Amino acid sequence: MSDLYAVADFCLIPIGTGSTSVAEEVAECQRILAQTGLKYKMHGYGTNIEGPWSQVSQAIHDCHAAVHAKGAQRIATDIRIGTRIDRDIPFGEGNNGKVARVEGILAQDKK
Repeated sequence: MSDLYAVADFCLIPIGTGSTSVAEEVAECQRILAQTGLKYKMHGYGTNIEGPWSQVSQAIHDCHAAVHAKGAQRIATDIRIGTRIDRDIPFGEGNNGKVARVEGILAQDKK
């Protein structure tokens, strides 16, 4: 089987930085993700990222390495990853497809 297509949501939490703000560390992670070629979108408490499993996990690894390089001594990360093999998912459309499906159902409520 080829590399699974993964839709992930992760929240990287630096620990021991001396500040309650994590904006600098989140920005550093976003810089790393911008270089991956993967589709990603930051939200208020994390980031959605999608693509081949190996590339998604490597990107999260690279975010850890970059945030450690900025001085964070510890990092805790929550990750949720979904895969499916019952149909092909066009690259970059996994999360959009999930959202569009639910929005379509909700639109039927208004009719």
